[in-house]
Amino acid sequence: MKIALAQLNYHIGNFEANTTKIIESINKAKSEGADLIAFAELAVCGYPPRDFLEFSEFVDLCEESVNKIAAACTGIVCVLGAPTRNDRLEGKDLFNSAYIMEEGKVVSKVNKALLPNYDVFDEYRYFEPGLLFKCIEVKGERIALTICEDLWNMKDNPLYLRSPMDELIKEKPSLMLNIAASPFSYVHDDNRVKVLSENCKKYELPLLYVNQVGAQTEIIFDGGSFAFNKEGQLLHHMKYFEEDFKIFEFNDGEILGLQPVPYVPLSDIEQIHRALLLGIKDYFTKSGFSKAVLGLSGGIDSAVVCALAAEALGPQNVMAVLMPSKYSTDHSVNDAMDLVNKLGCQHYTIAIKDATDAFERMLEPAFKGLPFNTTEENIQARSRAIVVMAFSNKFGYILLNTSNKSECAVGYGTLYGDMAGAISVLGDVYKTQVYKLAEYINRDAEIIPVNSIVKPPSAELRPGQKDSDSLPDYDTLDALLYQYIELKKSSKEIIEQGFDADLVRKTLKMVNMAEFKRYQTAPILRVSPKAFGMGRRMPLVGKYLS
Repeated sequence: MKIALAQLNYHIGNFEANTTKIIESINKAKSEGADLIAFAELAVCGYPPRDFLEFSEFVDLCEESVNKIAAACTGIVCVLGAPTRNDRLEGKDLFNSAYIMEEGKVVSKVNKALLPNYDVFDEYRYFEPGLLFKCIEVKGERIALTICEDLWNMKDNPLYLRSPMDELIKEKPSLMLNIAASPFSYVHDDNRVKVLSENCKKYELPLLYVNQVGAQTEIIFDGGSFAFNKEGQLLHHMKYFEEDFKIFEFNDGEILGLQPVPYVPLSDIEQIHRALLLGIKDYFTKSGFSKAVLGLSGGIDSAVVCALAAEALGPQNVMAVLMPSKYSTDHSVNDAMDLVNKLGCQHYTIAIKDATDAFERMLEPAFKGLPFNTTEENIQARSRAIVVMAFSNKFGYILLNTSNKSECAVGYGTLYGDMAGAISVLGDVYKTQVYKLAEYINRDAEIIPVNSIVKPPSAELRPGQKDSDSLPDYDTLDALLYQYIELKKSSKEIIEQGFDADLVRKTLKMVNMAEFKRYQTAPILRVSPKAFGMGRRMPLVGKYLS
């Protein structure tokens, strides 16, 4: 039997495009002699559809697309993810299902049992768990079909006391097939390979696993679909961060013609780089936009964002706006100009001194006798936001936010100022990782000026200002933040690791007090196991300081 895996980039709610793409893959599989083709979880509507699922019309459109796709399934069996209605009088209205289609019609369905309800997942909000487990049969082969989490780690899922595979194995299948929508993080692929390999060894079955690829606003899918033998050895992995298609030969309980290959993961920084490029590109193409604007300061963060945008969208589609203040140094302007000249992107220079002076004069009667402080610093940041948003409004550019995760964490940014933007490119990338990302971008040639990398970071909002005036060194800060945000360690546990107690308490307090800022900022491209936004939901007025 020949089994095709179609690793595709879907667009949530774009039924015409998704259906066309799926049927094209079915026709390709038929032309190459495949007997079965499998697509990702909720492929018809895209994952995650969120509250679109609460609209009856949306589910109707899913069903219409399924029927169109089924009509194309002649001479081939198709496994396809889509929501289905729950006709029972109890439970949620929908199931997260895998349709099995052949000879122009839907012949059966498998419903997902384990509904993830952690981090970015919220499936139990919409779906009823499926509790009936039955293998599917294709050309005399019994296949244990599962959906994403059904083949994942059980220990954190208290709603279920049994694994779907523990039930399916009783029917003596010869192959496991898992269709997934498994979001990317730079640590996830290692864990995914480990879990899938362990399942193969546990059940003594080979596995074909198909994941989707592409970005859905902040959530990124890396693809990386796999084939494993029954010993848990990796036989093949499909491309990362790209669409891909592969046909596998299967017979008598074995995936044929493939020898075990070593699992060689990409480095963390290479994964982050490729994920951010995909995140930027898909945000623009799926939103119907083509051109980006950002404020370029000469610092490392905006330089990295500008370089990524130019690579993802083409330099001709990136407008970098230089906005020197009365405190900006000559090298900041020179570094920014050096970058735009190397990238070949558009640029414009608009000094903000007159604007900030006008605001200060306007406010002088109210602020008379009060010293210069963050108020005046924030006026500068907000003046810059007015300028770049003017470019956005006038020319239809989309504003890229350039704040990094370290700044977002401790609130080191100006709301409605440098925290403005439609999408945050580096909001899940710590400052220390930003430096590594810059070095990676420069791996073959200097693109980001060395001076932007080596000079002390500064927002240049007052004479001689440096980030270190307000924050500890980033190596220390980022290590501390990682313990609190990603690993969810308490202040006591972090202090026991050797961090200064006062610094820990001060930093954690800053993180918690800045929640109101993060709540109002742009969606963040998720590359870590715990990103700000939908995967980390904190109360705005909570007093827990850990």
